[in-house]
Amino acid sequence: MNRVIVYVVLLVTSFVFAQEDHKELYKGNEAFKGKKYIASEADYRVSASSDKDVKAASQYNLGNSIYRLNQPGEAKFKYLEATTSAKTKEEKHKAFHNLGNTLMLEKNYQAAVESYKNALRNNPYDEQTRYNYALAKKFLKENPPKSGGGGNDKDKNKDQDQDKNKDQDQQDKKENNDKKDQNKEGDKEDKGNPQPQGADKQKIENILEAVNNAEKKIQEKVNERKEKGVRIQTDKDW
Repeated sequence: MNRVIVYVVLLVTSFVFAQEDHKELYKGNEAFKGKKYIASEADYRVSASSDKDVKAASQYNLGNSIYRLNQPGEAKFKYLEATTSAKTKEEKHKAFHNLGNTLMLEKNYQAAVESYKNALRNNPYDEQTRYNYALAKKFLKENPPKSGGGGNDKDKNKDQDQDKNKDQDQQDKKENNDKKDQNKEGDKEDKGNPQPQGADKQKIENILEAVNNAEKKIQEKVNERKEKGVRIQTDKDW
């Protein structure tokens, strides 16, 4: 992997726009050639903000200077700006190529593959880009990107199913507890007012019928005695 990184880094210096017609860009290029990267960074920043005609070249070269100052993460954004402001295929090719280099250093192989692919669309014959493209695909295959959230979709679905099952179990448990409470209340009511069932009910009805018949006979005897004890007056006493 160290050989890969060294090779990718060395590609940066081979893509420096030389625009001698533009003062600040020219000064930046001269400083970059002399490895005065802090000075070249300052010149390129001025050129990128003041000279629209060479904005893409200034942004790209600014990215190279920042890259040489061991700040590839910041250089990445300058290369990205250069890809949007570039007007020619040559500019686009170089900007996408070096953008891919920074992404390789970040081990973002999937994005690096896309960046090199865009570079090849603008120059399909560049051997350095073709090599880096193949290298990025190799590392992507060996290091596939992980799904977001720290787990794959199967794990997420599994967790969701487990949550649903837990909710359903809690709901079922609640319903069972409610039924038990209702049964307890029903048992209390039955104990307070027991209802006769089956043979017991028939036995009670028979007893009640016998009591009613006995009371009826007693009432008939009482009435009979009353009738016998009553004297019938036929004539008046004189």
